[in-house]
Amino acid sequence: MRNLTSHIIQHFLVVAILGAAAALAHAQGYPSRDLTFIVPYNPGGSTDPISRQFAAQLEKTLPATINMENKPGGSATIGSGVIVRSKPDGYTIGLGSASALAYQPLVNSGLAYKTPDDYQPIVKLVDLPAILVVRADAPWKTFAEFMADVKKNPGKIRASVSGLRETSDLVVQQLNRVGNVKITTIPFTGGGGEALVALLGGRVEATVGFGPGALAHVQGGKVKVLAVFKKGKYDLFPDATPVGDAGYDATLQATYYVVAPKGMPKDVQDKLVKASLQAVRSDEFHKFASDKGYVADPKGPEETKAELVYYGKVFADLLKFIDSGAQAK
Repeated sequence: MRNLTSHIIQHFLVVAILGAAAALAHAQGYPSRDLTFIVPYNPGGSTDPISRQFAAQLEKTLPATINMENKPGGSATIGSGVIVRSKPDGYTIGLGSASALAYQPLVNSGLAYKTPDDYQPIVKLVDLPAILVVRADAPWKTFAEFMADVKKNPGKIRASVSGLRETSDLVVQQLNRVGNVKITTIPFTGGGGEALVALLGGRVEATVGFGPGALAHVQGGKVKVLAVFKKGKYDLFPDATPVGDAGYDATLQATYYVVAPKGMPKDVQDKLVKASLQAVRSDEFHKFASDKGYVADPKGPEETKAELVYYGKVFADLLKFIDSGAQAK
């Protein structure tokens, strides 16, 4: 009986050792091939630069070759769905945003995800405040003049945005709510680049977008930035009026994350998270973010998940206002 017990113990010890060895080998073997990084937006907007910079830094810390794929459409839900439904082996990851991950599930029941429990948050990348841009020859020299005209002409001033209920659209709805005004948003499926082209072509009076996409046109003298949807000065456009300091609590910003399918092996997930945090904490990443108008805000999986839950509550409250139609007439 004693020999039998000894054999049983030895058997379980061998199984445990082999299991640990297999897990170690799995972790050491990852990654053994290229990774795919999915960006659920069109090229040319604010998402490509930060995605490519993260990928460049991740190639140093993982290390592996990161292949970028743009899969736009459906206010970023198509590409987000591709990420979520991919095989959870650590070889497909992608860019997530609060608008796609926390807002869209509130208005679209057919998505492959509803909450952060349906995918694996990896790391937070950056925040990015929205900006109000008009043509250089527009009649308004200041944000105050723009708002005065908006109040006199409810619904007549149009602002192009990167997509229906994308962050650029939602922050305008925030401004409509707190300012008791009505700016009409014109969403474009082609993203921020297409929305800016609409402004340049005179099809709208303004656009609400983001600094990285508008910077070259501002520097070229084609457009001017009247306001930034934040509190405090925005270093990229220091002359822009901070909306939060002008009496309007409309400071919703774009937030970008890296997410992966749920169910990755723990060893692979741990390695991916560690490498991702190293990438976003690097001096190169921070300098790039600062130079382009992003605000680096590295957070791990649990903090990222908590932030997405928070944004879900913010969006639910904003959605009540949008659905009520309680805008200035």
